Amino acid sequence: MDLRQLEYFVAVAEERNFTRAAERVHISQSGVSAQIRQLERELGAELFDRSARTVTLTVAGAAALDHARAALAAAGAVGQAVGEVTGLVRGRLTVGMVIGCTLAPLFDALAAFHAAHPGVEISLLEDGSDRLVDGVRDGTVDLALVGAANAAPDGLDSLTVISERLTAAVPAGHPLEKRRRVTLRDLMPYPIVCMPPGTGLRAVFDQACAAQNLRPTIALQASAADAIAGLAARGLGVAVLSASMAENHSDRLTGRTIADVQAPALLALLWKNAHNPPIRELVMHCRKTFTGFPDHHDPR
Repeated sequence: MDLRQLEYFVAVAEERNFTRAAERVHISQSGVSAQIRQLERELGAELFDRSARTVTLTVAGAAALDHARAALAAAGAVGQAVGEVTGLVRGRLTVGMVIGCTLAPLFDALAAFHAAHPGVEISLLEDGSDRLVDGVRDGTVDLALVGAANAAPDGLDSLTVISERLTAAVPAGHPLEKRRRVTLRDLMPYPIVCMPPGTGLRAVFDQACAAQNLRPTIALQASAADAIAGLAARGLGVAVLSASMAENHSDRLTGRTIADVQAPALLALLWKNAHNPPIRELVMHCRKTFTGFPDHHDPR
């Protein structure tokens, strides 16, 4: 017995007519009849009563019908699963990453995905977080690692990678170095070195200042934490970083959590079309590689 015979059997049972069943499965009536006869010989029982103009199931046929339908459904599910994998092989993904990011788990996820699905073309796009969010919304970016000032944008799926408080970091000898507690107002007399607009960390800082009607002097901006730390270490301003960023530069800067900024800076993966097989597979790899994270990396 094979699936083709079961398909013809179900067609005849549902149409109650060999001619209509043949039209439904796109072969000749004689072909359908021959395959049904072969199936009956293999089963050792007649499946249809052919004595009247309308074909009816025998007791044996009625007992077999539900099982035949289940077998065809199972075969269809196998085909669908294979089709999804085939789609992955021919797929394409655009991954967004906030400028200046060097996040090893994301790179590990991309490498694992590529090893599992080498035929999928992956392109990597660096941009500001705001523009990457827009790209995920309009479908030009499939998955993006972005910085955010609060919860993930509405309408998008997300995986929060880091949630950290803002930190002011200063070099040795700076007036803020000896303070145990630092507030936003304490920073206002000094030039600020921070990330540019469009990053999550900058959004948190700007929103916190606006809430207190404070106007900081943004002296210098850079997209990379190393650059911000390097500028601050040379006395060009107070660095505004995340906790892990500041910790990574503790050999040359002293970090103090900004006490009155409670909102964390988030680093999150965002995606929209979770039913798309390549996106679903890449998200799965990201979840695996980000397990146990953070490990002193930086939200933007």
